[in-house]
Amino acid sequence: MRDEIRDILSRIGEVTDRNLIQTALLYLSTSESTGRTTQKTELFSKKDEVKLLSLFSTQYDYWHSLIDDNQYIGEGAEQQVFLNNDGKSVTQINDAIFYESWKEYFISLLIHNFLFPSTHYELLGFYLKDNNFYSVVKQSFIESTQPTDLDELRKFLERNGFKHKRNNDYYHPEWGIILKIYTTKMS
Repeated sequence: MRDEIRDILSRIGEVTDRNLIQTALLYLSTSESTGRTTQKTELFSKKDEVKLLSLFSTQYDYWHSLIDDNQYIGEGAEQQVFLNNDGKSVTQINDAIFYESWKEYFISLLIHNFLFPSTHYELLGFYLKDNNFYSVVKQSFIESTQPTDLDELRKFLERNGFKHKRNNDYYHPEWGIILKIYTTKMS
């Protein structure tokens, strides 16, 4: 599995029209490396990445403006979720608060898409709300019909190399991936 993840990251330069995640990541990587050659003393901050992604969004028309607050169905720690009109997918706006950088966020999306293709993320663009910068992603809407069996989930993760840390937190020592499992009570 480590080879597969390495392969995902090595293909970042393979930009296609179908993968805006890779395109945005390549844009950041290229812009940052170009900037470093002229200003070697400063590292790019997350604010610098937002400036670059804003420029990228303006230059290539990736600003998203069709978020309907009436479609709001919930939120997690870092995203707000809106049900799309088709009832089969959701749009999420995410501020990447739990990531050191936007590059790290995009890499996590690529890894998620590899590990969980049935719930893959599609990056639609970017969004500004109350002076906050968000990514806009689309994902299939899966309505839970039964509670999550946390014991079965633990067994599944352990079979795949994850170590249970505490509560519902898991870590894969070889890949460096941390999973935090969030569940809600069904009514």
